[in-house]
Amino acid sequence: MAELQTNEGGGKKKGGSKQKKISVHVDFTPMVDMNMLLITFFMLCTSLSTPQTMEINMPSNDKKVTEEDQQKVKESQAVTLLLAGGDSIFYYTGLPNYKDYTSLKLSSYKADGIRALLLKRNNDAVYKINELKQKKLQLKITQAQFTKQADEIKSGKNTPVVIIKATDNATYKNLIDALDEMQICNIGKYVIDTISAGDKFLLKNLQTRGELSRNVAN
Repeated sequence: MAELQTNEGGGKKKGGSKQKKISVHVDFTPMVDMNMLLITFFMLCTSLSTPQTMEINMPSNDKKVTEEDQQKVKESQAVTLLLAGGDSIFYYTGLPNYKDYTSLKLSSYKADGIRALLLKRNNDAVYKINELKQKKLQLKITQAQFTKQADEIKSGKNTPVVIIKATDNATYKNLIDALDEMQICNIGKYVIDTISAGDKFLLKNLQTRGELSRNVAN
């Protein structure tokens, strides 16, 4: 609390009036208690931020299990992404055709690139999850119910399975961008796998033929 302390001096001004000296002393001791109460209040009432995690399925080292799992995936549902570095990303759908390099398509991380392809192939799941989001906003379902139902939709029978493979030229950013597309497109089934010799063969042939085509055009 502020205290006013007066100190009347004995001297006189001209004219005979006495001079008063006023000193101000501010006591901040109660402020310390108030600050401690505020800190305690915010510590108890503020919810701590939870880390945002992403579930990633990694391929098994057991060859038998891997072959059995691959046989369960329908050819029409499989999409393989080859991260080639920069903004380039190649893909092919279904089983790879290593005899035909034109089965490999070039795309990018832009909205009209690989995202448009995945949204189209996962159209039903995206539509259902958007409906769930509206129900959540209208408080018709809880967060726990939304998470459970969304996971069931993403892992449905007709949803695509995405296989992500990175080349030697790919960066950590390329992998993160590809994983972000999985979340944006509501892809629930995806794995990170090592690139095979056949995939490298397709990339090499496609890039070589593309350079030849540009040279001929020039």
